[in-house]
Amino acid sequence: MRDALMPLLAGLAALAAGLWAWRRFHYRSYWPLVGFPLMAVTIWATWRKVALGCGLTKKRQRWWFTTVPGAIASTGLVKVRRRFQRVAVDTKPFMGVPLPTRHGWRVTVHTLEGQIPADYAQAAERLAHSWGVHAVRVSSPRPGRVVLAATVRDPLIRLDHLPASGELLTVHVGRLETGGLWTLDFRTVPHWINAGATQSGKSNLANALLVGLAPQPVALVGIDLKGGVEFIPYAPRLSALATTRAESVSLLDDLVALMVDRMGLCRTAGARNIWQLPPGVRPVPVVVLVDELAELYLMADKSEKDEIAHTSTALLRVAQLGRAFGIYLFCSGQRIGSDLGPGVTALRAQCSGRICHRVNDPETATMTLGDLDPAALVSARAIPAETPGVAIVASQDGQWYRARSFYVAEQIAEHAARTYAHITPDWADIVRPSRDGADLPDLLSA
Repeated sequence: MRDALMPLLAGLAALAAGLWAWRRFHYRSYWPLVGFPLMAVTIWATWRKVALGCGLTKKRQRWWFTTVPGAIASTGLVKVRRRFQRVAVDTKPFMGVPLPTRHGWRVTVHTLEGQIPADYAQAAERLAHSWGVHAVRVSSPRPGRVVLAATVRDPLIRLDHLPASGELLTVHVGRLETGGLWTLDFRTVPHWINAGATQSGKSNLANALLVGLAPQPVALVGIDLKGGVEFIPYAPRLSALATTRAESVSLLDDLVALMVDRMGLCRTAGARNIWQLPPGVRPVPVVVLVDELAELYLMADKSEKDEIAHTSTALLRVAQLGRAFGIYLFCSGQRIGSDLGPGVTALRAQCSGRICHRVNDPETATMTLGDLDPAALVSARAIPAETPGVAIVASQDGQWYRARSFYVAEQIAEHAARTYAHITPDWADIVRPSRDGADLPDLLSA
């Protein structure tokens, strides 16, 4: 008996080692063939207990047949009578069939009466721990339905290299927790706030953005209030660069004047924005990269009050009107708080794109994400220091995700700036375009 048992144990050990190696070295094939079927069975088998433990069940009254015994002492017989009785039972939400995804699975749940998606969002962490997965995200495609999307392991631990950019003003800067590409599309979301402490990945994201935009026919403008130490290495690809607040005021005045000029061009052509203009007339898009946003609003003494007010007003005008006229903002800062003044709060309202890396103060996280989703704020405060590049991003689909930017060294960004320096538009030509008034009607009619 013992001799027959040894080969069986050896075979089971070899099978376990093979499954471990398969899962460790080729997870992409292991997951759909072995991992997901086992997980789907576990989900179905434990759903009632998990829903009960997470408070997702409901007490309902149901009628049941019950037996009521009655003894007859004289004969020693026992008669049994049946009757209806109302009892309270736990009813679990109906769960559909789990479907595999690249990094996990998703399943649709039919909510019970009185339940809302927020009930499931509050239980998301408990659901993740119950099923032993990395995270569970909740969404609601339509009333009465909730989609639970689980990631088995964190897809942001290891990232591949920066892929090539797609369409004009679109840059792939990293990956989302769903495994999909993290894409910044300025034509869909024109203005962004990028908050993060030192060594949180904020500057790396700006590097990835510059590498993606460098080969595109756009003008890049920098406002670097660290004295230029961040953006001067990329100067060959920048059409203009301001390194002090005085220079920033002049540059922002140029941008406001540029908007007014493009307004007149669109009005003459009967167009609502520059993208409705013919290609021969359409002006070049401008992306403004701002580093250390707070420096534009900090005041050492009252003598700077007028300059700060001028700067704040000009930047806000660009944020309010720039999208239609091809001017886009990407504002970064270590600290973005309401204590900097009403100008920052007004600017935030115009920036629908939000990115929050690890921050040192809760006020910055609240300023960046607090008006979107409380759960996003909690997740942002939980970003550990040992995961640079991880951020909470408000996506263009109206939801928020954990994301991580691809690592882009400064040398790579500098090389991209030098490589595409020859296509850098001249700032004087952008601000004061030379158009022949006689030819303009012909170009517009074409």
